[in-house]
Amino acid sequence: MRGALRRVQLGNALGAFGNGFTVPFLFVYVAQVRGIGAGVAGAVFSAFAVSALGVLPFVGRVIDRRGPRPVLICGSVAAALGAAAFGVATTVWLVMAAAVLIGAGMAVIQPALATLIVWCSTSTTRSRAFATQFFLNNLGMGVGGLLGGLIVDTSRPVTFTVLFGIDAAMFLVLGAVAGTGRLPRGPRLAAPPPTGADDGGWRTLLRDRAMVRVAVLGAVLFFTCYGQFESGLAAFATEVTRISPATLGLALAANTAVIVLAQFLVLRPVERARRSRVIAVVGVIWAVAWLVAGASGLAHGHHAVATTALIGTYALFGLGEALLSPTMGPLVAELAPASMLGRYNAAFSLVKQVALAVGPAVGGILAGAGLFGPYIVGLAGCSVLITVLALRLGHRLTPRQDNAVPARQPVATGLGHEQVPSATVPA
Repeated sequence: MRGALRRVQLGNALGAFGNGFTVPFLFVYVAQVRGIGAGVAGAVFSAFAVSALGVLPFVGRVIDRRGPRPVLICGSVAAALGAAAFGVATTVWLVMAAAVLIGAGMAVIQPALATLIVWCSTSTTRSRAFATQFFLNNLGMGVGGLLGGLIVDTSRPVTFTVLFGIDAAMFLVLGAVAGTGRLPRGPRLAAPPPTGADDGGWRTLLRDRAMVRVAVLGAVLFFTCYGQFESGLAAFATEVTRISPATLGLALAANTAVIVLAQFLVLRPVERARRSRVIAVVGVIWAVAWLVAGASGLAHGHHAVATTALIGTYALFGLGEALLSPTMGPLVAELAPASMLGRYNAAFSLVKQVALAVGPAVGGILAGAGLFGPYIVGLAGCSVLITVLALRLGHRLTPRQDNAVPARQPVATGLGHEQVPSATVPA
């Protein structure tokens, strides 16, 4: 099991490394290097989201019926073809077709990887496995971005072709490494699946009130943080706090650095805490982050103070992300019946994609209208809402789902779904 998990994590890291070569330079490549225009460059990111929303409702059922490995391989091939097409794209239609392929491929990869991690871990090791995945994602993206910055030259389109070629190769390596080799069998059910789970899987999921609450909470989480980095928060930083684009890059680097440095420092406390309370703490941290961002915009005449506050905002977001990574994935896995694990993971990925599509749109509209005060107050309020929703969710979860069961020797009933002896479960 450990060997299989190492293969999955290695493939994940290499895939993130490839993405780091292209994601930071995608807008510049389409708008300037190929001369297609900023409007099309913006539409590329919309195409990512739309294609993801188009495939995710169907991916989960395929994962549950065929297993995550063939789904991961198909997603990796699609994303590789899209990346390769980007490297030679010179027309609007080819750029948009490449964007659809990459968006769909990456959307397929996400729930397949999450399901593989659940298959290759147990309830006691799952938080560490998801934390490692998030750590490697950020490390791979960061290293890839640094190396890509050394290669790229806007006066030489061929350098971008090289970047996209590397990205395509890494997608194929992801599929080959994580999608091959001997994997454990999927988790066996301790009890039969719910009646109609296979025929009405989505209806079954929607009747799961705890999962619906997790989905709503996830939507607010992704809208409040991830959905603002490239739109409203970036606009606030440059237009209100008045930092330079280079300093904004430093703030993003601080976000990544905090994730990389803090991920395993916070892991042990998170593994011992109730998941609902960890998420509630994230809401508090992010509320403080938005207030610090607001303060940076008020520090007129004190540029060093404003810059420090803005960088601190991104660092606080990173701390919250480090707390979430070993929490949300295992929580979804604990909620899912074993026969519906793929659908639960796909549903959560779908919620994430919707939030990541809506978040930048709302942030962009408020920033474009100059409504930065309401923007900061609204996002601070969303952070408080995260805390409230998380605490209420805790009342809907069983002790096991909320990670409140004392750490004892588990009795394995199937891969990743052990049963703790009933005497260890608090009444």
